[in-house]
Amino acid sequence: MTELEDLCIHIVDDDAAFRRSLVFLFESVGWQVATHASAEDFLSTAPTTDTIACLVLDIRMPMMSGLELQQVLRSRGWAVPVVFITGHGDVELAVHAMKHGACDFLEKPFKDQALLDAVGRAVKLGGEAREQALRCEEAQGLLDRLSPREREVARLVAQGLPNKLVGRELDISEKTVHVHRHKVMEKTCVSSAAELTRLMLRADPAALD
Repeated sequence: MTELEDLCIHIVDDDAAFRRSLVFLFESVGWQVATHASAEDFLSTAPTTDTIACLVLDIRMPMMSGLELQQVLRSRGWAVPVVFITGHGDVELAVHAMKHGACDFLEKPFKDQALLDAVGRAVKLGGEAREQALRCEEAQGLLDRLSPREREVARLVAQGLPNKLVGRELDISEKTVHVHRHKVMEKTCVSSAAELTRLMLRADPAALD
């Protein structure tokens, strides 16, 4: 998992002086910073999402706006924490951005501490999301070891069905269910139906619906 010190605050703003001021501010509290003069510049550098601590994004820019960049990131499945910087009269746009996953927005002019606090919250949320994604990936990796039949047995066992009812549901003998169940527990490194349930829900919250 990426350590916090390996993460970087990415600033996307077409105002060079403003970018420099934010670099100074963020570096003063020990954050790594990268700057981009446009949304296109940010996309062309192709930073990996697991190295982005937070994206500080101007809501209005020439060519591609901050909102459009947010939409591009969402379409690519990039769960990047975003803090929008807005000008006067852009609050309605910022609220729209929040509804589509932005962590926060600040209207110019704002105090340095307000931005640091907003970015700090976004970094924390991003870290929690990365941890959750890692847990999901690890759980799915264990479940991927199962054969198609073992997955069927696992799902029914995780739903709380005893071996007899699992066998009836799948039209197999109770003894065969017992064999499959043992292999499921062995391959997924769990020791009970309750642990198997937690594992499946960690991989996919809708797995047992």
